[in-house]
Amino acid sequence: MKDYQKSFLNLAIKSKSLEFGEFTLKSGRKSPYFFNAANMLSGCSLYELAKCYVDAIKDKKIVFDCIYGPAYKGILLGSIVATLFSKEGKDFPLSFNRKEQKDHGEGGSIIGKKPEGRVLIIDDVLSAGTAGRESIELIKNVSATPSSFLVGLDRQEKGLSDLCSSEELRKDFDIKVESIINLDSLIGFVEKDSHFKEHLNGLNEYREIWGA
Repeated sequence: MKDYQKSFLNLAIKSKSLEFGEFTLKSGRKSPYFFNAANMLSGCSLYELAKCYVDAIKDKKIVFDCIYGPAYKGILLGSIVATLFSKEGKDFPLSFNRKEQKDHGEGGSIIGKKPEGRVLIIDDVLSAGTAGRESIELIKNVSATPSSFLVGLDRQEKGLSDLCSSEELRKDFDIKVESIINLDSLIGFVEKDSHFKEHLNGLNEYREIWGA
Protein backbone atom coordinates (compact mmCIF):
# COMPACT_ATOMS: atom_id res chain seq x y z
CA MET A 1 0.00 0.00 0.00
CA LYS A 2 1.37 3.40 -1.02
CA ASP A 3 1.79 6.33 1.37
CA TYR A 4 -1.17 8.29 0.00
CA GLN A 5 -3.39 5.21 0.38
CA LYS A 6 -2.33 4.73 4.01
CA SER A 7 -2.89 8.42 4.65
CA PHE A 8 -6.37 8.28 3.10
CA LEU A 9 -7.36 5.29 5.24
CA ASN A 10 -6.05 6.94 8.39
CA LEU A 11 -7.95 10.15 7.62
CA ALA A 12 -11.14 8.19 6.90
CA ILE A 13 -10.94 6.22 10.14
CA LYS A 14 -9.96 9.20 12.31
CA SER A 15 -12.87 11.29 11.00
CA LYS A 16 -15.27 8.31 11.19
CA SER A 17 -15.90 8.65 7.48
CA LEU A 18 -15.13 4.94 7.27
CA GLU A 19 -17.12 2.85 9.74
CA PHE A 20 -17.71 -0.86 10.23
CA GLY A 21 -21.02 -2.38 11.34
CA GLU A 22 -24.36 -2.98 9.62
CA PHE A 23 -25.51 -0.45 7.04
CA THR A 24 -28.15 -0.25 4.29
CA LEU A 25 -26.81 1.43 1.15
CA LYS A 26 -28.77 3.61 -1.28
CA SER A 27 -28.90 0.55 -3.55
CA GLY A 28 -30.66 -1.42 -0.79
CA ARG A 29 -27.69 -3.71 -0.25
CA LYS A 30 -26.74 -4.58 3.33
CA SER A 31 -23.10 -3.69 3.91
CA PRO A 32 -20.62 -4.39 6.75
CA TYR A 33 -18.97 -1.02 6.17
CA PHE A 34 -19.91 2.49 5.14
CA PHE A 35 -17.96 5.44 3.75
CA ASN A 36 -19.21 9.03 4.06
CA ALA A 37 -16.73 11.69 2.98
CA ALA A 38 -18.92 14.44 4.49
CA ASN A 39 -17.51 13.53 7.92
CA MET A 40 -14.11 14.64 6.71
CA LEU A 41 -15.36 18.24 6.79
CA SER A 42 -15.04 18.33 10.55
CA GLY A 43 -12.77 15.44 11.37
CA CYS A 44 -9.56 15.61 9.34
CA SER A 45 -7.05 17.83 7.55
CA LEU A 46 -8.54 18.91 4.24
CA TYR A 47 -5.05 19.65 3.01
CA GLU A 48 -3.98 16.05 3.67
CA LEU A 49 -7.17 14.79 2.04
CA ALA A 50 -6.55 16.89 -1.07
CA LYS A 51 -2.95 15.68 -1.14
CA CYS A 52 -4.17 12.05 -1.22
CA TYR A 53 -6.19 12.80 -4.36
CA VAL A 54 -3.44 14.84 -6.00
CA ASP A 55 -0.83 12.15 -5.26
CA ALA A 56 -3.16 9.53 -6.74
CA ILE A 57 -3.67 11.66 -9.87
CA LYS A 58 0.09 11.94 -10.33
CA ASP A 59 0.75 8.27 -9.50
CA LYS A 60 -1.86 7.04 -11.97
CA LYS A 61 -0.70 9.54 -14.62
CA ILE A 62 -4.16 11.04 -15.13
CA VAL A 63 -4.11 13.72 -17.83
CA PHE A 64 -6.91 16.30 -17.90
CA ASP A 65 -7.86 19.87 -18.82
CA CYS A 66 -10.48 20.65 -16.18
CA ILE A 67 -12.06 19.24 -13.01
CA TYR A 68 -15.70 18.39 -12.41
CA GLY A 69 -17.11 17.60 -8.95
CA PRO A 70 -20.63 16.10 -8.85
CA ALA A 71 -22.97 17.35 -6.13
CA TYR A 72 -22.58 17.10 -3.28
CA LYS A 73 -19.39 15.40 -2.03
CA GLY A 74 -17.62 15.99 -5.34
CA ILE A 75 -18.03 19.75 -4.91
CA LEU A 76 -15.87 19.66 -1.78
CA LEU A 77 -13.36 17.22 -3.22
CA GLY A 78 -13.02 18.93 -6.59
CA SER A 79 -12.56 22.31 -4.87
CA ILE A 80 -9.78 21.25 -2.51
CA VAL A 81 -7.97 19.34 -5.26
CA ALA A 82 -8.15 22.34 -7.61
CA THR A 83 -6.87 24.54 -4.76
CA LEU A 84 -3.87 22.31 -4.14
CA PHE A 85 -2.99 22.20 -7.83
CA SER A 86 -3.31 25.99 -7.93
CA LYS A 87 -0.80 26.24 -5.09
CA GLU A 88 1.59 24.29 -7.35
CA GLY A 89 1.04 26.83 -10.12
CA LYS A 90 -1.39 24.65 -12.09
CA ASP A 91 -4.74 26.41 -12.45
CA PHE A 92 -7.39 23.96 -13.68
CA PRO A 93 -10.93 25.22 -14.38
CA LEU A 94 -13.44 23.79 -11.89
CA SER A 95 -17.16 23.14 -12.29
CA PHE A 96 -19.88 21.26 -10.48
CA ASN A 97 -23.59 20.68 -10.83
CA ARG A 98 -26.68 21.62 -8.90
CA LYS A 99 -29.30 18.96 -8.24
CA GLU A 100 -32.07 21.01 -9.90
CA GLN A 101 -31.73 23.24 -12.94
CA LYS A 102 -31.99 26.97 -12.30
CA ASP A 103 -34.02 29.08 -14.75
CA HIS A 104 -32.78 32.50 -13.61
CA GLY A 105 -29.41 34.14 -13.00
CA GLU A 106 -26.71 32.08 -14.71
CA GLY A 107 -29.28 29.29 -15.20
CA GLY A 108 -28.62 25.68 -16.13
CA SER A 109 -27.38 22.80 -14.02
CA ILE A 110 -23.62 23.51 -14.07
CA ILE A 111 -21.89 26.08 -11.88
CA GLY A 112 -18.48 27.39 -12.91
CA LYS A 113 -16.77 27.29 -16.28
CA LYS A 114 -18.48 24.89 -18.68
CA PRO A 115 -16.36 21.71 -18.90
CA GLU A 116 -14.14 21.66 -21.99
CA GLY A 117 -11.61 19.18 -23.35
CA ARG A 118 -10.61 16.24 -21.16
CA VAL A 119 -12.61 16.27 -17.93
CA LEU A 120 -11.51 14.67 -14.66
CA ILE A 121 -14.49 13.70 -12.49
CA ILE A 122 -13.68 13.58 -8.77
CA ASP A 123 -15.98 11.95 -6.21
CA ASP A 124 -15.91 10.13 -2.89
CA VAL A 125 -17.13 6.59 -3.60
CA LEU A 126 -18.12 4.29 -6.46
CA SER A 127 -20.80 1.72 -5.65
CA ALA A 128 -23.42 0.73 -8.22
CA GLY A 129 -22.14 3.39 -10.64
CA THR A 130 -25.45 5.26 -11.06
CA ALA A 131 -24.07 8.66 -10.01
CA GLY A 132 -20.99 8.15 -12.16
CA ARG A 133 -23.11 7.51 -15.24
CA GLU A 134 -25.13 10.65 -14.57
CA SER A 135 -21.95 12.75 -14.37
CA ILE A 136 -20.52 11.23 -17.55
CA GLU A 137 -23.72 11.85 -19.50
CA LEU A 138 -23.95 15.45 -18.23
CA ILE A 139 -20.39 16.18 -19.38
CA LYS A 140 -21.00 14.57 -22.78
CA ASN A 141 -24.13 16.69 -23.18
CA VAL A 142 -22.04 19.88 -23.04
CA SER A 143 -19.69 18.50 -25.73
CA ALA A 144 -16.77 17.82 -23.38
CA THR A 145 -14.93 14.50 -22.96
CA PRO A 146 -15.25 12.64 -19.65
CA SER A 147 -11.77 11.11 -19.87
CA SER A 148 -11.09 10.07 -16.25
CA PHE A 149 -12.96 9.38 -13.04
CA LEU A 150 -11.21 9.28 -9.65
CA VAL A 151 -12.89 8.25 -6.39
CA GLY A 152 -11.59 7.85 -2.87
CA LEU A 153 -13.10 4.36 -2.51
CA ASP A 154 -14.11 1.85 -5.18
CA ARG A 155 -16.39 -0.69 -3.50
CA GLN A 156 -15.70 -3.09 -6.42
CA GLU A 157 -19.33 -4.16 -6.53
CA LYS A 158 -21.43 -5.52 -9.35
CA GLY A 159 -23.09 -2.80 -11.35
CA LEU A 160 -25.77 -3.44 -13.97
CA SER A 161 -24.15 -6.78 -14.83
CA ASP A 162 -21.72 -9.24 -13.25
CA LEU A 163 -18.92 -6.78 -13.95
CA CYS A 164 -17.91 -4.33 -11.23
CA SER A 165 -19.15 -0.77 -11.74
CA SER A 166 -15.68 0.57 -12.55
CA GLU A 167 -15.24 -2.01 -15.33
CA GLU A 168 -18.71 -1.23 -16.70
CA LEU A 169 -17.91 2.48 -16.87
CA ARG A 170 -14.61 1.76 -18.63
CA LYS A 171 -16.35 -0.52 -21.12
CA ASP A 172 -19.44 1.63 -21.76
CA PHE A 173 -17.79 5.05 -21.92
CA ASP A 174 -14.11 4.41 -22.70
CA ILE A 175 -13.15 6.32 -19.56
CA LYS A 176 -10.19 5.85 -17.21
CA VAL A 177 -11.59 4.86 -13.76
CA GLU A 178 -9.25 4.94 -10.76
CA SER A 179 -9.49 4.97 -6.98
CA ILE A 180 -7.28 5.76 -4.00
CA ILE A 181 -8.38 2.57 -2.22
CA ASN A 182 -10.78 -0.26 -3.08
CA LEU A 183 -12.45 -3.17 -1.29
CA ASP A 184 -9.41 -5.40 -1.84
CA SER A 185 -7.03 -2.93 -0.22
CA LEU A 186 -9.54 -2.32 2.60
CA ILE A 187 -9.70 -6.05 3.34
CA GLY A 188 -5.90 -6.22 3.25
CA PHE A 189 -5.77 -3.38 5.78
CA VAL A 190 -8.30 -5.05 8.11
CA GLU A 191 -6.41 -8.36 7.95
CA LYS A 192 -3.32 -6.68 9.40
CA ASP A 193 -4.98 -4.42 11.98
CA SER A 194 -6.04 -6.05 15.24
CA HIS A 195 -8.51 -3.22 15.98
CA PHE A 196 -10.70 -4.14 12.99
CA LYS A 197 -10.00 -7.85 12.46
CA GLU A 198 -13.41 -8.80 13.88
CA HIS A 199 -14.98 -7.32 10.73
CA LEU A 200 -12.89 -9.43 8.34
CA ASN A 201 -15.43 -12.26 7.91
CA GLY A 202 -18.22 -9.81 7.16
CA LEU A 203 -16.14 -8.03 4.53
CA ASN A 204 -15.17 -11.31 2.85
CA GLU A 205 -18.77 -12.52 2.85
CA TYR A 206 -19.91 -9.24 1.33
CA ARG A 207 -17.29 -9.52 -1.39
CA GLU A 208 -18.47 -13.07 -2.16
CA ILE A 209 -22.07 -11.86 -2.65
CA TRP A 210 -21.66 -8.47 -4.29
CA GLY A 211 -18.05 -8.36 -5.43
CA ALA A 212 -17.10 -8.65 -9.06
